[in-house]
Amino acid sequence: MTNPSVDNSVPNNRAIVIGAGLGGLAAAMRLGAKGYTVTVLDKLDRAGGRGSSITQDGHRFDLGPTIVTVPHVFEKLWADCGYDFHRAVDLRPLEPFYEVRWPDGSTFAASSEDDKMVAEVARLSPTDVAGFKRFLTDAEARYVVGFDGMVAKPMHRLWETIKVLPKFVQLRADRSIYGLAAARVKDERLRMALSFHPLFIGGDPMHVTSIYALVAHLEKTYGVHYAMGGVQAIADAMADVVRSQGGVIKHDTVADEIIVEGGAAKAVRLDNGEELEAPLIVSNADAGHTYDHLLRNHRKRRWTPAKIGRKQWSMGLYVWYFGTNGTAGKWADVGHHTIINGPRYNGLLRDIFMKGKLSDDMSLYVHRPSVTDPTAAPKGDDTFYVLSPVPHLGWDTAVDWKTEEPIYRAKVAAEIAKIMPGFQDDIVTETVFTPETFRDRYLSPHGCGFSLEPRILQSAWFRPHNVSEEARGLYLVGAGTHPGAGLPGVVSSAEVLAKLVPDMPAMTMTTRLAAE
Repeated sequence: MTNPSVDNSVPNNRAIVIGAGLGGLAAAMRLGAKGYTVTVLDKLDRAGGRGSSITQDGHRFDLGPTIVTVPHVFEKLWADCGYDFHRAVDLRPLEPFYEVRWPDGSTFAASSEDDKMVAEVARLSPTDVAGFKRFLTDAEARYVVGFDGMVAKPMHRLWETIKVLPKFVQLRADRSIYGLAAARVKDERLRMALSFHPLFIGGDPMHVTSIYALVAHLEKTYGVHYAMGGVQAIADAMADVVRSQGGVIKHDTVADEIIVEGGAAKAVRLDNGEELEAPLIVSNADAGHTYDHLLRNHRKRRWTPAKIGRKQWSMGLYVWYFGTNGTAGKWADVGHHTIINGPRYNGLLRDIFMKGKLSDDMSLYVHRPSVTDPTAAPKGDDTFYVLSPVPHLGWDTAVDWKTEEPIYRAKVAAEIAKIMPGFQDDIVTETVFTPETFRDRYLSPHGCGFSLEPRILQSAWFRPHNVSEEARGLYLVGAGTHPGAGLPGVVSSAEVLAKLVPDMPAMTMTTRLAAE
């Protein structure tokens, strides 16, 4: 499909997007569809940000998100730009979604089918079936308010948040997601299985609002999907749309400062001193990095260093990526997604989020895409990543990962060996990301995996706004702004942006012919 060109002689149609993560790419797509000439600046060598990948010895390591839970967010993005998402991306539903395992040998397989889910609950705790069904009703009610009612809507005016407060009171938004699960089921394993989902967007289930029970409804309604080629394939398809609209993506390019004059964002200065001017600037960089670093020479009214310093941040991540040789079909009971619980749930969360302590025990997420996607590994081989939530680097006693990493890796390996005996003998390539990697690679404050923690007073109006109050013409998308982290959140932040930014006037035939 051919999109109309835009008039490069009109300065007001220029836009710069800082960061080619999925939020930045979605923003560039939407701006392109509105008639802007977009330049995307990105520090990495390929699109995707935290959703990018690296290929090593034939193994593709998907570095960040691995699942798609709300496909219609992507379908709408593509459609609003005049394209068909499913012609660009091969999305496969997973069934079951994932398997949760506990130290006592019990398991729970999450599924979109009601009968299967009820059977799983009954197998673990027959007396909790009624409570589980009530939890699903709770989840649907919270979806209507928290997702349908807020996610893709601008929340930079306080009134928009005030309007939903009565509903939040009715739904006991003050109660944590774990507290809601505990009120519905008695089995501690089920309490974990119903409450752990905020960890996928950096939240502590013991403190994140019960509104996040909506994830259970999202999974049940829309399923859990995997993009063939990984999330990298989605990012590459987004970049293709941006370029087809006439946009430019500059890789290996570091934005160092947003220049503000007369209260308006004017230009982006690169780390080599070059300045790129545009009257509209969108930052897909972490909100903390945007305000603390990119606007370091501009006096802030709201998002001062002191205020940002008082915020609560998501946890860090330890991720071990490795490829194994000749293991296809081996460890047959280890599927695409496996969650391995340690002996403590509440205690481990307290160590990570409240104490900043690196514990000896751990809970792990094991991603094995090669059982679904043959492009993830050479034929007959497997590709894995094992993720462990750990404290971020902002604590006074921050972990020194240069010292601790090999020690921690040995502990992780001991846990993985329980479900994949002898796996280390089959490893042919590997790499590790620690919070220090997230800090340096993604310019993430404190090396956090998901920016600001999604607590109730760090959400909606209380979160950095999509339209910045610090400079006219400056907008934010991505995990650190509304609506928050996760693929649906960062892509929806660009939909909010599109509602805040005016369309460019259509080109005249004369200027169109001149441009061509």
